[in-house]
Amino acid sequence: MFREIVVNVAEEETRVAVLEDRVPVEVYIERAINQRLVGNIFKGRVENVLPGMQAAFVNIGLEKNAFLYVEDALPARTPETNGMSGSALGSANICDILKQGQETLVQIVKEPIGTKGPRVTIHITLPGRYLVLMPTVDYIGISRRIESDKERERLKDLAARVKPEGMGLIVRTVAEGVEEEELRQDINLLTKLWRKILSRAAYGPVPNLVHRDLELVQRILRDIFTEDVDRLTLDSRYEYEKVLDLLDITGPRLKLKVFLDERENIFEEYGIEQEIEKALKRKVWLKSGGYLVIDQSEALTAIDVNTGKYVGTTNLEDTVVKTNLEAAREISRQLRLRNIGGIVIVDFIDMTEESHQQEVLQALEAEIKRDKTKTNILGITQLGLVEMTRKKVRPSLSEVLQKHCPYCDGRGRVLSEETLGIHYKNQIYNMARQTTAQTILVEANPVVAARLIGSGGANLRDLESKTGKNLYIRGSTNQHIESVAIRPLQDNEGIQAHNFPVKPGEVLEVKVEEPHVSNTNDGIARVNGFILDIEGAGTLVGETIPVEVSKVYRTYAKARPVKI
Repeated sequence: MFREIVVNVAEEETRVAVLEDRVPVEVYIERAINQRLVGNIFKGRVENVLPGMQAAFVNIGLEKNAFLYVEDALPARTPETNGMSGSALGSANICDILKQGQETLVQIVKEPIGTKGPRVTIHITLPGRYLVLMPTVDYIGISRRIESDKERERLKDLAARVKPEGMGLIVRTVAEGVEEEELRQDINLLTKLWRKILSRAAYGPVPNLVHRDLELVQRILRDIFTEDVDRLTLDSRYEYEKVLDLLDITGPRLKLKVFLDERENIFEEYGIEQEIEKALKRKVWLKSGGYLVIDQSEALTAIDVNTGKYVGTTNLEDTVVKTNLEAAREISRQLRLRNIGGIVIVDFIDMTEESHQQEVLQALEAEIKRDKTKTNILGITQLGLVEMTRKKVRPSLSEVLQKHCPYCDGRGRVLSEETLGIHYKNQIYNMARQTTAQTILVEANPVVAARLIGSGGANLRDLESKTGKNLYIRGSTNQHIESVAIRPLQDNEGIQAHNFPVKPGEVLEVKVEEPHVSNTNDGIARVNGFILDIEGAGTLVGETIPVEVSKVYRTYAKARPVKI
C-alpha cells in the first residue's frame, strides 16, 4: 500500500490529508482562531466538586470550565490498578481527592464539543518521537501494535534502562527496531520539557496555560510520519524547511521522503477537496452503484447500507453480499475521514446465511485495524445491526467545517408549505380580530404565498370572506419559508405605498421557474417575489424569455411571451 501525507498551508488554516493508495482516509484541519486544545497542560483551580456526579469542574481559563472525572483525579496508578473493579473505583470519593479552591495541574484529553467543556486528567502524558513520558505513573508499557514478542522484550529492557526514576514510559509503535541511544535522546528531551512545565506551574498565575502541544505539522511528524509512510508533500517552502530541520534531530532517515510541491491548490490537484465536500453529505455512493446514508448526532451515528443502482449478476444473496463487503471497506474510510466518534450503528443489508454475515464482519474488522483511533466492534445484534464504538477525542470534520443552520437549528428539516399555510392563516385571523384597519398586508415566501392565495385566488377569497378584510398577499424571496410578515395598513397609508414591481404593457426578460400548479400550459416567473403567470410558457421551464405584462392584480400579474 502506498501511503502519502499531503500538507496544505494557507494564511488562515493548515490542512493535512493522509492518503492510502491515492485515496484520502484522514483529514486534519487547524485554524489560527480555533487551535486544538488536546494535549495542552493548564494550572487550574477547582470551582465545584459534585459528589453526585463523582466529578469536579476546574477553571483553566477557557470559556467553559473543564470536567474532571474521579477516575482521572485519583492518585498515581498503573494500568494494572487502572483495571480495578467497579466496586473499588466506586469506593473512591471525589470529595476526598479534591476540594473547592484547590489548585491542580491538568491536561486536556478531550476537546470541548457542543455544549460540553473539555475533559481533563491530572495524569500528564508527554509524547515524543519514540516514547511517551508519564511523570505521574511508575510503569513501562509497549505499544500493542508491536506484535513480535522478541521485539517487545528488547524494547522493554531498553525502556527500563532509560526510564527516569519514579516516572513511567510507553514505547510507541515507531520505536520498533530503534536502538537505545535514540530512546535516550528522546527521553532527555521529554524530561527537560517536564521540568520546564513544573517551573512554569510553580511561579505562574492561576488559571494559566503552562504547556501548549505542538502545532499540526509538528504533530504529524511526531505521530503519523513513520517509516511506513512513502511520501510527505508540502506546498509551503517555509514549512518544508522547518520539517527538514526537525527531522535532522528526530529522524534523519525520513528526510528523503519529504518533497516540496508549490502548486496553487495542492488539495484540488490530489482530489482531496472533492473528497472533503463528499464527506459533508449524508449520501455516499459506492463504486458498484450501492450507497451509504450517514446520519450523525452528538453521541450516535447511524449508517444505512443500500443496493441503490447495483442489480448484481447472479442472485439476490450474491448482490447483497458484494454490496455489504464494499460498504464495509467504505464505512471504515468514512469513519476516519469524517473523524466520527462515539457509538456507531451500521445497518447492513439483510443476509440469510450466517457465513456471509461473518465474512462482512471480518472485512470490516480488517479495515478498522488501519485506524489508529481506538475502535471496538461489538458484533451483530439480534436485529442484524453492527454495533461499534470509536474514541471521540477531537471534533468531527462536519463540526469543524459546518455550523447549525440558523433556521432549522440543526434539525435538517423545515416545516412544509402546507403546515405553514395553515399556521399563517390562523395568524391572519388573529390580526383581523385585533385591528380596525380594513386592509392587511401579508409578505411570505413565494411557495407559502401561493398556498395562501390558492388556485385562481380561491383561498384568498375565502380568507377575505371570513375576516371581512381586504388582504394583499405578496410573495417575497427575501422571506424565509418559516417566516412571515403580517401587518395592517391604515387608511391614509393605502396600498399605493406598496407599488407593484410590474406595470401593464411593460416588457421584461424573465426566467420561467416552474409550470403553473393548476394550469400546466402556463409558466410561472417571479419579479422581486411578485408572481407572473405567463400564458403558454409551461414548456419553457428553465428558459429566459421576453414577456409583456397584460394585467396586474393584487397578488400576481398575467403576461404573455413576446415574439422576436
